[in-house]
Amino acid sequence: MMKIAIAGATGRMGRMLIEAVLNSADAQLVGALDHSFCPQLGEDAGAFLGKKTGIIITADVAQGLANADFLIDFTRPEGTMAHLAVAQQTGTKMIIGTTGLSAEQVAGLKKAAEKIGIVFAPNMSVGVNATFKLLEIAAKMLHEGYDIEIVEAHHRHKVDAPSGTALKMGEVIADALGEKLDDVAVYAREGHTGERKAGSIGFATIRGGDIVGDHTVLFAGDGERIEISHKSSSRQSYAQGSLRAARFLQSHQTGFYDMQDVLGLRK
Repeated sequence: MMKIAIAGATGRMGRMLIEAVLNSADAQLVGALDHSFCPQLGEDAGAFLGKKTGIIITADVAQGLANADFLIDFTRPEGTMAHLAVAQQTGTKMIIGTTGLSAEQVAGLKKAAEKIGIVFAPNMSVGVNATFKLLEIAAKMLHEGYDIEIVEAHHRHKVDAPSGTALKMGEVIADALGEKLDDVAVYAREGHTGERKAGSIGFATIRGGDIVGDHTVLFAGDGERIEISHKSSSRQSYAQGSLRAARFLQSHQTGFYDMQDVLGLRK
């Protein structure tokens, strides 16, 4: 039985994760964390489902992780790093879906992975990670004569852009082409930009409504276009992928992994 704590317990993703854990035969909810200004502090973590779990939402990270073997964290960079510091002390493995982390913060995750097992991925969806593999194959086949553009759309509340998933798509493609994304990415176009630079990877961002997450990569050649898309209609796929990551970490005490490792898609 996987003993799991959830960070950001009252958010949209947090609630989806709690529901997934409660409905899983091999998982047990043992902790629920949220920030100190959360109005639901002190309430039962299952109250939004009309269930009594006996797990109280708390801002005390040490208390929330006291009985947890795993922490699933889809919060914000500053929250994730604060949780990481305590998780190292409690020996709690982490599944991290937080986006917008700096290079320095990612380096901190890798250092912490010497003590605890960590799965860090910008998108925990199995389907999205299958899409990453398809993009790797397509990029190697379409490396000449095709312009590459990545278009992503999310809800109005998302605070970072481009999305972590879109950036990961760019990294996968750039790596397949033997490039570094920082050297070929174009994140904005405005005014008289001139012709498109050959070999660049463009990004376009849409924010609006309640869009869970849509991503399309366009390979545009002369006389044809190939599009590889993934569209999320629910956060449930992220939650199920997170549980799959926890199952993977059951046999990995330390180490830094992503969903390609979890799914056995690593080269």
